[in-house]
Amino acid sequence: MKLTFWGAAQTVTGSLHLLEFGGRRVFMDCGLFQGRRSEAAERNREFPVPPSEVDAVLLSHAHIDHSGLLPKLYREGFRGRVYATHATADLCETMLADSAHIQEKDVAWVNRRERRKGKDAIEPLYGMIDAERVMETFEAVDYDTPFRPLPGLEVEYRDAGHILGSATMVLTVSEGGRTVKLGFTGDVGRPDRPILRDPVPMADCDYLICESTYGGKTHEPRDRAKDRLAEVVAATASRGGKVIIPAFAVGRTQEIVYRLDELSNEGRLPPVPVFVDSPLAVNVTDIFKRHPECYDDKLREYMEQDQNPFGFSRLTYIRNVQDSKKLNTSRLPMVIISASGMCEAGRILHHLRNNIEDPRTTVMIVGYCAEHTLGRRIVEEQPEVRIFGETHRLRAHVEVMNSYSAHADEPELVDFVSHLDVERLKKIFLVHGDARRQEALGLALTAAGYNKPVAPRRGQSFEL
Repeated sequence: MKLTFWGAAQTVTGSLHLLEFGGRRVFMDCGLFQGRRSEAAERNREFPVPPSEVDAVLLSHAHIDHSGLLPKLYREGFRGRVYATHATADLCETMLADSAHIQEKDVAWVNRRERRKGKDAIEPLYGMIDAERVMETFEAVDYDTPFRPLPGLEVEYRDAGHILGSATMVLTVSEGGRTVKLGFTGDVGRPDRPILRDPVPMADCDYLICESTYGGKTHEPRDRAKDRLAEVVAATASRGGKVIIPAFAVGRTQEIVYRLDELSNEGRLPPVPVFVDSPLAVNVTDIFKRHPECYDDKLREYMEQDQNPFGFSRLTYIRNVQDSKKLNTSRLPMVIISASGMCEAGRILHHLRNNIEDPRTTVMIVGYCAEHTLGRRIVEEQPEVRIFGETHRLRAHVEVMNSYSAHADEPELVDFVSHLDVERLKKIFLVHGDARRQEALGLALTAAGYNKPVAPRRGQSFEL
C-alpha cells in the first residue's frame, strides 16, 4: 500500500492525500489550494490521478481548503462516494455552492478584462451544477462508529473539535494478508473553546498524518479573548470607527457572535450595531442550529438562559447586497463581521477597501492567514495593500487575536498526539503547515519520545 501527498504538503492549504491499496484509490480530503493566483490556478487544475479512477473520498471537514475541489472531481468523472459526518455534509451543500458561485463570478470578471486584450476566455474550475451533483455522492456517517467504504478498508471518525462536524479518522487497511492502521488528524481543534466539544483522542495507529499549522506557536490565553474583544469594540467606538472582522463563515463567525451575545447579556458591549454581512455565514449559522449534537456542555447550559446564542437585539444578519452596500456609506460606529477570513474573496474586500485608510477603523484578524493573501499582508501591517487591483494605505488599527484560532497550538498538538502509543507509531507525516512550523513541531514531537517526523514534499510517496 502506498501513501502520496498532493496537497497541504509543506504548505497550509489544499489538503489532499492519496492512499492506494489492492488496486483501489482513496482521497483523504480534496481541498482547494489558496495563495498566489498563478500558483493556485496551476495546482487546482490537475488531479494526481484521473478522477474516474478514485473509488472514495474521506472528508475530514467542510472548510474549502479541505473540500473545495470536490465539484471539480465530480465534473471530471468521479462517481465514487464521499464520506463525511452529518454536519459536514450539510455544511458542504451550502459551502460548495457558494464556492461555485465565486468561481463563476471571478471567471466572468477575468474574461471581461482579458477579452479587451484579445485573449481567449477561460473556464471556471467548476460551476453550480457540479456543486449540486457532487452532493449526490455524499454518504453521512456517525462519529465513533466504524464503517466500510470499500473492501479491505474500515474507517472510524472521531470529533476533531475544529469546526462543526470536523473529524479525525483512523483507517484500517488490509492488503495481501497485512493490516495497517493509518491515522489522519484533519485539522485539530482546541480544548475548552466555546460552542463545540473538545477534540476526542484518536485510536492507536501505525502511521499518522498530522497537521502542523501552529508548530512553534502558543496561542494567547483563552480567558482574555472575550475581554479583549470588548476592549477593542469600546476603543474603536469611542473613536467613531468601525470594527471590521474578516472571519471564516464556518466556526469563527459563530464564535465571535456568541461572544458578542455574552457581552451584550453582561452589559459590556457598547451601544453599537453589529452586522454579519455574509450570505454564507447566515446559511451556516442556520446549519449550526440544526446540529446541537456537536455542542459542548457549556453552550447547553448557556442556552438554558438564552435560547438563541447566535442572536441579540443589536445584531443583524445581512443577505441582500444593497443592505451590504449601505454599511460602506454609513459613518456611524459599528461592528462588521464578513467573509472570507483570509480576505481573498467576498464582501469583506469591499468593507476593507472603504475603511482601511481610515485611522478610526480597527481591522481585527481572528484566524490564520496563509502566505500571499491579503489577510497576511494586513497581519504584517504592510504600509500599502492592494484591493481589487488598487493600492490602499493601511492606516487602520490592526488587532491580531490568535486566541480565537480553531487550530490547536504546539502544546495542544503535542498533547493530542501523546495519547498515541509511542512504541506502535512508526512514522508521523507533518502536513498543513509551512516549513518553519513543521520543523518546530517535529522537534517538539521528537522531544516527546516519537520518531522524528517527516514533512513530505508535494508528490512524495511512502510505502506503508
